[in-house]
Amino acid sequence: MHHSTQENSSVLLEMIQQVTENGESGILEAMRVLLNEAMKVERSNSLEADPYERNESRLGYANGYKNKTVNTRLGAMKLNIPQVRGEIDFYPSSLEKGLRSERALMTAMAESYIQGTSTRKVTKLLEKMCGLSVSKSQVSRVVTELDESLEKWRNRPLGKYSYLLVDARYEKVRVDKTVRDCALLIAYGIDESGKRSVLGTSVSLSEAEVHWRNFFLSLNARGLHGLKMITSDSHSGLKAALKTVFGSIPWQRCQFHLQQNAGAYVPKKAMRSEVAQDIRDIFNAPSKLEAERLLKLTPESVSCF
Repeated sequence: MHHSTQENSSVLLEMIQQVTENGESGILEAMRVLLNEAMKVERSNSLEADPYERNESRLGYANGYKNKTVNTRLGAMKLNIPQVRGEIDFYPSSLEKGLRSERALMTAMAESYIQGTSTRKVTKLLEKMCGLSVSKSQVSRVVTELDESLEKWRNRPLGKYSYLLVDARYEKVRVDKTVRDCALLIAYGIDESGKRSVLGTSVSLSEAEVHWRNFFLSLNARGLHGLKMITSDSHSGLKAALKTVFGSIPWQRCQFHLQQNAGAYVPKKAMRSEVAQDIRDIFNAPSKLEAERLLKLTPESVSCF
């Protein structure tokens, strides 16, 4: 397993990218919530008063919302554009700024899904989108809305998936106001049509069997069924949990981890890319017979696995 010493390492960014690309509906909904809330914050600040607030300095009044659909990389998104009546003209600049920074928003929402919603990061996002400072109560409201949206997606019902791929990476994660090394457990499912989706993630103190077991039980509780094959590395805690929860479902070792481990046995560093290619050729062979033929031609560093 990779162990990072940087809070925002390339490994975490890779996981965020996976969630962004394979968790379309959840990320899209979180973006919708954030944009809607940012526009509401901007309206309140422009009016110098919250809706229904008695305030002599207010410049106008909230006047409902107008529906608008915008297209994003993840699909169509239905937004509620705040309207006003009174002394000022208003159109939320946060909408344009948010859509212009769509990739950054997607990344921020995926990061919130994996690590939890950060008040500090939400504050920065809102201030950048709205172009002004925001109050603690406004940030608190947005964080609550985001948490509810992401939690709903985290616990969404699962269905039939043919293949389950699981992995873990160690990252520095903020837990109870303290930054510490934690294992980020992640599960991908591939359905019968070949579509890959993020099924769930979990921040755990380690890869001990109990953490993996609880993670797998949570997937089952959400309705995961129909598995034909499970792929992972050969971590002892992970394999023990797989045996306990999924019983006789066939398991195979992850090609990437096998490749990495085999490389450690190669005597010369210059040969590692060649060995890695040999392993890929074996896995990608068109038939079992061809795979066995290629295996016989490989060096001992590969055949020992």
